[in-house]
Amino acid sequence: MRLILLIFALFTSFISVASYNPQNGDIIFQSSQSRQSQAVEQVTNSPYSHMGIIFIKNGQPYVFEAINKVVYTPLNNWIARGKQQNYVIKRLKDHNLSNNEIDKLKQVASTFEGKPYDIWFGWDDHYIYCSELVWKIYDKALKLRIGRLQTIKEFNLSSPLVKKILKERYGNKIPYQETVISPASMFNSPLLITVDKQWQY
Repeated sequence: MRLILLIFALFTSFISVASYNPQNGDIIFQSSQSRQSQAVEQVTNSPYSHMGIIFIKNGQPYVFEAINKVVYTPLNNWIARGKQQNYVIKRLKDHNLSNNEIDKLKQVASTFEGKPYDIWFGWDDHYIYCSELVWKIYDKALKLRIGRLQTIKEFNLSSPLVKKILKERYGNKIPYQETVISPASMFNSPLLITVDKQWQY
C-alpha cells in the first residue's frame, strides 16, 4: 500500500509540473530546509519560508532568488531543493503582463543581480532577502505592492529558535521597528491567484 501511495505521489507531481506553463513574473513559494527558514515559518505561522520570481531565459524557466546572493536558478533545481519538493506558484489576478511590463520587471531585477543576501532583514537595497527582492521588483517596476509591509515587532518572536537567532544577529539591539515583508504576507495577497501547486504534508 505504501508503495502504491508513493507511485501515486510521484505521478501526480509529474502531472503538476508537466501541466504548468511558466510565465514571466510568476511568483513561486516553498518551504526551505535551512535553519533560518524554520524560524521564518515560526514567526509568520506559515509553511512558506522562501520564494522567488520566475523569468524565462533562452526559452527555459528560471527562479530569480536571493539565497547566498541574488541569482538565477533553473526552476526544476529550485523545486528539488525545497522540503519534500513542495511548491506553490502564483501570478497576478486579472492582469496579464504586457511585454513592456515584463521588460520593466527584468530591468529592475538586473539591478539586484549578484547582491549579497541580507541576514539582518534590513530594508535598504545593499543586501537583499528573498521576499524583499520580489516585492521591490514589482513595486519599482510596476508600482504594485504585493503583500502588506510589517515591522519585526508584529511577528511571533516567542519560540526558542527565533529568540536564539535574534540574539545571534542583533545582540540586545533588536530593530523592532524595521520594515519587513514576509513570504507569508505576499502569499496571502489578494492581488495573486494560484496557478500551480505540489504540496505534501
